[in-house]
Amino acid sequence: MIVNLDKTSTTEISKKLVQLRNEVGSMTIGRVMTLVAVCRGEDVEESLHVAAEATRLHPSRIIALVADPDAADAWLDAEIRLGGDAGASEIIVLRLHGDLAQHGASALTPLLLADSPVVAWWPMEADENIGETPIGRMAQRRITDASLSADPRSEILRRAMHYTAGDTDMAWARTTRWRGLLAGALDVPPYEPVTKVIVTGASDSASTDLLGGWLGVELGCPVERRLGEPGLGLISVELERASGPIMLTRHGEQAILSQPGQPDRQMALQRPDAVASLAEELRRLDKDEVYRDALVRGLPKLAAEDDA
Repeated sequence: MIVNLDKTSTTEISKKLVQLRNEVGSMTIGRVMTLVAVCRGEDVEESLHVAAEATRLHPSRIIALVADPDAADAWLDAEIRLGGDAGASEIIVLRLHGDLAQHGASALTPLLLADSPVVAWWPMEADENIGETPIGRMAQRRITDASLSADPRSEILRRAMHYTAGDTDMAWARTTRWRGLLAGALDVPPYEPVTKVIVTGASDSASTDLLGGWLGVELGCPVERRLGEPGLGLISVELERASGPIMLTRHGEQAILSQPGQPDRQMALQRPDAVASLAEELRRLDKDEVYRDALVRGLPKLAAEDDA
């Protein structure tokens, strides 16, 4: 069900939500968060699709903010989606025109779920210091995606410069499977220290930089960042040890894990899409200190190696 409210107010939107829930049986009970998507008008449908799919395991109230600051007059249009058009969540689209576009946080506040965390997501290039924006200040978690930038590696460095507790980036979510496989490989004999790490990834891969930063912090050893062709994402990791290296190499959607004294293991290792990456970040609603360390402590070491 989709209902349009033209030139409306947050009071009218709240009243309509109550009416629609009574009519279609939708309940706010069980909604675990309010997910705020800060969208461009041309991207709103794709962003809502990603949000609805990513929240199937985390039923939420999804509020999309779409700003139109160039309009001559100030007014608010809204759209409410419930049932099949919203997946497991309920969706509100707020289109803020004219001067109202500068007051998205004020328009948003009356529609937040009571006693539930707020997660802000930018499915577009975001401000450098998202923690200091009006939307960012009201959110417990703030999710960006460096891959949407023209220069993802420079973008993730800017995220490090302006990091605020609760920030995260979908480039980090794309390293989850790699981190699990590498940690598992180190959890079997021989239990030797890693003396050097070599991470290889596309020249535009912020995920490769974050993975290298994480390994440098966790293993306390030098990390060399090697550049591959743009668009390939993470390609390989080599962990050097006295008995021989552990190698994890991806070929398309398959990967091979090689380590001394054991047969090679082949496994699926697809590149997560936007839905999977957002869903991964929504699994936790507290600050991610491991990401913080990889970003703030790990990237400077990696950048020094890359420039050497």
